[in-house]
Amino acid sequence: MIVEDDEALGREVAERISRWGNTVHRLNRPDHDTLQRRLQQPVDGIAVVSRDDIVALRYALLTEHLKPGIRLVVTLFDRTVADEVSRTVPNCSVLSITDTIVPSLLASCLDPRYAILQPTGSGVVGVRRQDGPAMVDHLSRRALATVSRSRPRVDVMTWFRSLGIAAKALVASFTGLLVLLTLDILLGVFVLHEHWYDALWNAARTLTTIGSSPAAEHGPAWYKLLSALSMLAVLALAALFTAGLVDQLTGRRMTSILGARSIPRHGHVIVVGLGQVGLRLCAQLRTLGIKVVAVERNPQADCVPLARSFAIPVVLGRGGDRFLLNRLCVQRARALAAVGSDGLENIAVAVTTRAVAPQQRIVLRAGGDEVTADSQSLFRIGAVCDVTRIVGASVAASVLGARPLSVFMRERHTCALFPDEQVIDLGTWDAGHHRESGPTERSTGPATGVSAR
Repeated sequence: MIVEDDEALGREVAERISRWGNTVHRLNRPDHDTLQRRLQQPVDGIAVVSRDDIVALRYALLTEHLKPGIRLVVTLFDRTVADEVSRTVPNCSVLSITDTIVPSLLASCLDPRYAILQPTGSGVVGVRRQDGPAMVDHLSRRALATVSRSRPRVDVMTWFRSLGIAAKALVASFTGLLVLLTLDILLGVFVLHEHWYDALWNAARTLTTIGSSPAAEHGPAWYKLLSALSMLAVLALAALFTAGLVDQLTGRRMTSILGARSIPRHGHVIVVGLGQVGLRLCAQLRTLGIKVVAVERNPQADCVPLARSFAIPVVLGRGGDRFLLNRLCVQRARALAAVGSDGLENIAVAVTTRAVAPQQRIVLRAGGDEVTADSQSLFRIGAVCDVTRIVGASVAASVLGARPLSVFMRERHTCALFPDEQVIDLGTWDAGHHRESGPTERSTGPATGVSAR
């Protein structure tokens, strides 16, 4: 039985289970009495599918209360809630939607030769995308992180353009003050004939508006004019520097000028949409040693504080803004992943990115809707990760007692990777045979190249 509030996802789960020779009953947002009446009839297992964690949690607890001990599969995004449900309801298998689709997103972002990249304790397991017998490779994390080292290095202006307005003001004013300090020192040495240490002291006094050199009163007219302009410039730059410094120290900064939370300018991945999926994708990329920057249009989004605690740089703005994409150096990025919950917004981001950087690798989170399919048929948007098909197949396999390590799309086929590194085409899978004897299609050995068994 399927308890759902997402029609598309519930339909995908039901079709999978029916295709594997089982009877399915769907209940869309049932109330207490409806669910209680249905559970009085024989039921082998229940799948609770929802994109809302609160709804999924409510139905999971209600189902366990009405029919204790039944096989239960629940879809959740938040890992904290998932851990608590697993602890409270031992017979419940919690399927993290985020963990289910992130391996496919990782593969599309880092290496399109692979359908998935599944991080393990010591490395990464990848399944080749091409047709034919499935090939499972073991890759080192260092190999994935060093692919982009051949890209050209960035210059100072590229770094400056990546900064925010307040950071630009701070850097520009600080640079201007250093230039004026140097100019005053040079004038003191070569025009007023002071020792370098006296020239430095007098220049510092001028810079801090304490005073000027006593010898300046007897200097030439042009020197006095230049010194006056310099002092006025110092006054303006000091005010600008103070304002920028105060903003950096007291503002709610999502990025930094230098350090781990600075915006990368080369070989990075841009993740647009900082929901649970975007945050998990960023965290996995950072774990693999890949530089990443997230874009979120809502400053009050729940995952923004979490990203800050994980030292993930976050830029507030609209991912479909070409000026923002240029600021994030999209031309030099390794990939751009549009993983927001709104499929149309993801398409808009992909279209703008294609216009700004025609050769850039674009990864699109989609829900199997007709708009995405029609847009993909008109022009090449990018690699599409069909969340509905992947999560639906994973839920269906789990509710029938299977435990796939990962479910993914390989060409046009939905496949599953099991813990023993066997790859199964779920379109021809016999669920009952799997429960009795395990998968039958053995994956081949690793391919040559950077991978190593």
